[in-house]
Amino acid sequence: MRFSYVSHLYCPKCARTYDVDHVHQLCECGSPLLVAYDLEAMRQQVAREMLKEREPSLWRYHELLPVKRPEHIVSLGEGMTPLVPMPRLGRNIGIDSLYMKDEGVIPTGTFKARGAAVGVSKAKELGVKQLAMPTNGNAGAAWSLYAARAGIRATVVMPVDAPELTRKECAIAGAELYFVNGLISDAGQIVAKAIREYGWYDASTLKEPYRIEGKKTMGLEIAEQFAWQLPDVILYPTGGGVGIIGIYKALKELQALGWVDGKMPRLVAVQAEHCAPIVKAWNEKKRESEFWPNSHTVAFGINVPKALGDFLVLEAVYETDGCAIAISDKDILAEQQAVAKLEGAFICPEGAAAFAAARKLRESGWIRDGETVVVLNTGTGLKYADLIQVAPPVLEPGDELPKENG
Repeated sequence: MRFSYVSHLYCPKCARTYDVDHVHQLCECGSPLLVAYDLEAMRQQVAREMLKEREPSLWRYHELLPVKRPEHIVSLGEGMTPLVPMPRLGRNIGIDSLYMKDEGVIPTGTFKARGAAVGVSKAKELGVKQLAMPTNGNAGAAWSLYAARAGIRATVVMPVDAPELTRKECAIAGAELYFVNGLISDAGQIVAKAIREYGWYDASTLKEPYRIEGKKTMGLEIAEQFAWQLPDVILYPTGGGVGIIGIYKALKELQALGWVDGKMPRLVAVQAEHCAPIVKAWNEKKRESEFWPNSHTVAFGINVPKALGDFLVLEAVYETDGCAIAISDKDILAEQQAVAKLEGAFICPEGAAAFAAARKLRESGWIRDGETVVVLNTGTGLKYADLIQVAPPVLEPGDELPKENG
């Protein structure tokens, strides 16, 4: 048995292949690269029952991850986040079997820790000393912290209005942090120029192959947590789209291994009303999206006007008979409050967008009676605490509390 059954890298557009023992970023044709595994050998040598005795982290799936040697793993205990039943919210929406996969309890407070853990671990294995990336905030925070743990230098560029907490995480981790007076696409152009000039490792979304491998562990965990019986629908807040690409990849690999049976869940790409390039492409039955001008949303993590892997996101949606849906900022904030009041979960606005999407899809009948639905909450609401405005009454010493109405 091998620690990892990683085989090679391949291009999903032109089918070129690359080895996994040297640094590769994009394919020669400009497409993101994906990681392939020797699934036939793994099918014969690894049984899913072996997982029962392993540590409760994403590294329990090391055979399906690209790091070849365990000493290169950089970990803060990420993974195996809870799959939480949401009965009161489910009744409110009309979905009897509603679950939340809660990424808010993971190290760094968001699902970005998964991609950072695997991406930085593989970078360490490849001998990387300096990485750079643009970010809307949370990915930069995660990669900065994991890079610090690995002893790798990090340079991060984020929009000037990125969430304050994520800025502080980058800074305290020792990353070289810069702001740009623009969007993540503007940050990306600055980073790309520096990478060309200085030869740094490009950790931008989908410009290295391994972030997806960390994100796909959400799909592996969902399958295991449901005792290898897949849910009917999975909703995912989609910006760069790595999470939904990864979940789709994970489920296909599990099917190839014979670890799951039945139909693939319908995957839903959830975007914000004022930044919905994937939704527009899906509505127009296109395979790629167009740049979305003047994008803005309170769900800052999905404010991505053009995703490099848009064709992979759309493939995941089309191939699973899923859909793409846009949610207004008003509905996002209302759903965030509803989840907190009904279930006691302080979720991020991106996760709230996905719950609001479940509500709309149930109202339309797209989500049917009796279906099991999983919503990904991709981070803790504490990352966006400034969105919540409160103005409670101020009491003086000796004042009495009013009796509650009703």
